[in-house]
Amino acid sequence: MRNTVSTILEQKNRKDKITMLTAYDYTTAKLIDEAGVNSILVGDSLGMVMLGYEDTLSVTMEDMIHHTAAVARSCKNALIVADLPFMSYQTSVYDAVCNAGRLMKEGRAHAVKLEGGVKMCPQIKAIVESSIPVVAHIGLTPQSLNVFGGYKVQGRDEETARELIRDAKAVEEAGAFAVVLECVPDKLAGLITEAIHIPTIGIGAGAGCDGQVLVYQDMLSLYSTFKPKFVKCFANVGEIMTIAHVFNIPDEIIEKLYKE
Repeated sequence: MRNTVSTILEQKNRKDKITMLTAYDYTTAKLIDEAGVNSILVGDSLGMVMLGYEDTLSVTMEDMIHHTAAVARSCKNALIVADLPFMSYQTSVYDAVCNAGRLMKEGRAHAVKLEGGVKMCPQIKAIVESSIPVVAHIGLTPQSLNVFGGYKVQGRDEETARELIRDAKAVEEAGAFAVVLECVPDKLAGLITEAIHIPTIGIGAGAGCDGQVLVYQDMLSLYSTFKPKFVKCFANVGEIMTIAHVFNIPDEIIEKLYKE
């Protein structure tokens, strides 16, 4: 079944958990799509896991369009959400609409995602009014890591928790059809999920959200440079591949490791 903005919204109403994984290339996206994952996020995390940058700040619009188009060519069912990269939407409402349009027209995304709450509502509203679906992203917003002083949990005290609740309600009112909650305390994420009518997609935000998103390299331990504490590892693919290469381990042993 084709996943759309409408079907994602219906999942929240049915209390049917929403699944989302990142993908940045044709082959991986095809596997994820065929597995039945509801949505694929072409995240600016590609800067780190695909391009070798230290963070997401160096990712360009051309990078995002290139990878989004590759993903779009493989997908038959998943809803494709593409990140607007750093400084492609913060500069002005006009830039936000133009660049969101490029991700839709050239990248063939189905929706765009941008970071920020109340301050980004003018951009969200304008993009939505241009007939482009928007996913908002609040809590830990990686493009603001220099402001936060690193990758830190957000909303731990009462003041910042109230700010995040205001952000969530504001982006809903501006027209976002979903909101990603990153590195937010479980209880707060649950409160936000109950307070708004649009789906919440958590990443390091507990089980109370309407759905979850993971970087697939983290999920499979393919990317060893940095691993968030909240990530559940479903396979040690990177470790197994390295051991097999260095020590020339027979295939039957590798198969046994995978089964375990």
